[in-house]
Amino acid sequence: MRRREFLAGAAALAGCSPIITPTSAQVSGTEGLAARARRSGRYFGAAIKSRQLRQDPAMTAAVARECDMVVQEYELKRGTTEPKPGKYDFSGADQIIGFAQQHKMRARGHALVWYAAQPPWLEPALQAARPAAREKLMTSYIDVAMRRYAGRITEWDVVNEAIEPNEGRADGMRAKSMWMQAMGEDYIPLAFHRARAVDPRATLFLTDFGLEHDSPRCERRRTAMLKLLDRLMAQQVPVDAVGIQGHLKPYKEGFSERVFARFLEQLRGYGLALSITEFDIADRGGPPNPDKRDREIASVARAFLDVALDNPGMRSVVCWGLSDRYSWLSTFKDYKWPDGQLSRGLPLDGHMRRKPLWDAIAAAFDAAPAFRRRGA
Repeated sequence: MRRREFLAGAAALAGCSPIITPTSAQVSGTEGLAARARRSGRYFGAAIKSRQLRQDPAMTAAVARECDMVVQEYELKRGTTEPKPGKYDFSGADQIIGFAQQHKMRARGHALVWYAAQPPWLEPALQAARPAAREKLMTSYIDVAMRRYAGRITEWDVVNEAIEPNEGRADGMRAKSMWMQAMGEDYIPLAFHRARAVDPRATLFLTDFGLEHDSPRCERRRTAMLKLLDRLMAQQVPVDAVGIQGHLKPYKEGFSERVFARFLEQLRGYGLALSITEFDIADRGGPPNPDKRDREIASVARAFLDVALDNPGMRSVVCWGLSDRYSWLSTFKDYKWPDGQLSRGLPLDGHMRRKPLWDAIAAAFDAAPAFRRRGA
């Protein structure tokens, strides 16, 4: 791997000296992260909410400046869009997609089939239905959502978070998913084949979390993901890409350049494109001094992104939010600070100012090799 020197930043969490990252004053003041990403043929984006676009001009301007790709944080999840059977509300997603088109951005769709964030009517209906009706309960949403945004959403998280070794299955699949319980693993090929039929031009993603760290937890998850891909590829399921969410927890789990690089090469060996689809860094447990914590977080990000972007199949980096003002990390019980301070795990702080994490992402894009599509 190139750029090994930046691993010293990750090692700083274990007591080594941190790396020095450029300050925001040392990088061009108006150029956003998307411009840095484009030089290597990649995209940079963020998850956003329509309410932010309507109510927060500073956030809207920051997204327009920093991003050339957006994804809905929750407004294409079925619990939001189909509160009653067959009764849809895509108003929030429409606003986000309209914003993307206005600013000539790409858009991701998140997520078509997930075990969570479902409307309350769906699971009882699924349990009561006959097999053919169960399939329709899943594919009907793929039909409606993908057709609505065909040509405007260019890539979709078709199946999200299908693995969970902690739930006891020998194959590491998520046993408590309502889709798994209703249809077995066949729900995954069915979802991808339906998505391909509905929008043949869209890039179809299998996405999951907990694939990044050098820990027993993540190793079990990586093994389960590879075994799932073995089965899907043997069945010629049309998976185009793997989305590595990239929710990092550096004060709880370590990071190994070698381990992560090997996993990315294994994924690339299936002929798949790769993306980081939900990048952020949980900073709870770090130093109480926010400046020191920012430097350590930036070092971790640079080490992680250097490895990710060294792989020529890595096509984009999408953060799960852009500003600490709106980060889910500040509300989720396992990651929020007890004293109420904002988590500092996104490129911009709560006042929309660039932080050392922004600098680290920019520098990783600057040093990245060109993205090469298969056959190029």
